[in-house]
Amino acid sequence: MIAAMTFALTSCDSEEAESVQVGIILPTKNEPRWLQDEASFKDALEDAGFTSEVMFSESSSSVELSNVEALLEKNIQVLVICPQDSIASAAAVQKAKDAGVTVISYDRLITGTDAVDYYVTFRNYAVGVAQGQCLIDAYKGQTEVPLFLYAGAVTDNNPFYFFAGAWSVLGKAVAEGQFVVQNCPALDEYIGKDLDPNVDRSTLAAILGTITTSWDTGIAASIAKSNLASISGDMKGDVAILAPNDPTARAIADVFYAHPAVSSYVITGQDAELASLKYIQEGRQTMTVWKDTSVLCPATCKMVDDILNDQEPETDTNYNNMVK
Repeated sequence: MIAAMTFALTSCDSEEAESVQVGIILPTKNEPRWLQDEASFKDALEDAGFTSEVMFSESSSSVELSNVEALLEKNIQVLVICPQDSIASAAAVQKAKDAGVTVISYDRLITGTDAVDYYVTFRNYAVGVAQGQCLIDAYKGQTEVPLFLYAGAVTDNNPFYFFAGAWSVLGKAVAEGQFVVQNCPALDEYIGKDLDPNVDRSTLAAILGTITTSWDTGIAASIAKSNLASISGDMKGDVAILAPNDPTARAIADVFYAHPAVSSYVITGQDAELASLKYIQEGRQTMTVWKDTSVLCPATCKMVDDILNDQEPETDTNYNNMVK
């Protein structure tokens, strides 16, 4: 499912772009997910008759800013941007807005600025619910199952929604005795309580800061090793693991799989990467959530089509980016 958010519109330059109508900026070439998006955007926009250019931030906010400036030199009318850092990207989109460009925040919400017009994303809270429910179903009827929790980067808005969704079901299961959280004392006072990413932002940031992988497989593996080294043997055995996405899931799974005191585990993921599908076949990863970028990109391109034809895109929900 896809959620699209509208912000207050401002006027944009109706003059035809001299070279490129739509600029698209994605975070990195190093993850299959973003290469899929690149291909989807190129095909969808070309089929719609628009000129476009895709650039990558290569995990650098400074490169991202340079990319925005380069696209503005090409007189883009619409900027579609998946932020490298949800907060730092505010400066880049402000430059676009100042140039009269309509800004669409793609997949990840840019926060702390009013220079965003639209947001198109998957229903990320529901992704987290699916991950959490998988763990609950896997251990139905059992009690005091050791539970390890990991999150994505706190510089990305999405992990707030992923984790809040997962905790909406896991928190109740912990309160009922099905699981015992092993690696996140910051959650102790929120057992059985929901966390709203739009309201409890600072609380969630503090919690996620203690279990973040920063979307980095090396960090994910290091944290997993540290967690296993710090707990007693009776809290290992058969364990449940909330991993935020497929690359970190594989890194964490490798650590738990190799540990002699871990007899078995259930671990979540998302993005349906081919490497993780192989892990699932081999029994080393339990599940993944497929977020179909072949649907998300055309939904974004429909917004672009409306904008370039002076129509208001259809939206169906609202998000809070901490400014509007």
